Amino acid sequence: MRAAPLLLGAALLLAGVARAELIEIGWNDAGRFERQLSVAPGKFAEVCGPLKAGQQVDWNYRSDAPLNFNIHYHLGKEVRYPARVERSAQEQGRLAVDSAQDYCWMWSNKSKQAVQLTIGLSQP
Repeated sequence: MRAAPLLLGAALLLAGVARAELIEIGWNDAGRFERQLSVAPGKFAEVCGPLKAGQQVDWNYRSDAPLNFNIHYHLGKEVRYPARVERSAQEQGRLAVDSAQDYCWMWSNKSKQAVQLTIGLSQP
């Protein structure tokens, strides 16, 4: 009967290893989305939501240490990247949506320490 606690412990360990921050974009009445969070070492944070063709989103972020960043969406098995930046602690830009998709802003922490991240998205 010791197998059940061992399996439970292994499942909890695997759940912790696979854990990352995935957040759905929730626009406020002013067309903004803001969030502050901590990105664990070796993990990622991802903010996703559906956007329509012709829509624009101004985006910015800053962090207390460099992170890898991208904006992406999936087209079948293909992943497309409207923006990609390696090892940056601050960026800003405007996404011009060319096709209706679920778009994701993603930050990866390759360091051994948690990184504080502030995100801002707005619809002009």
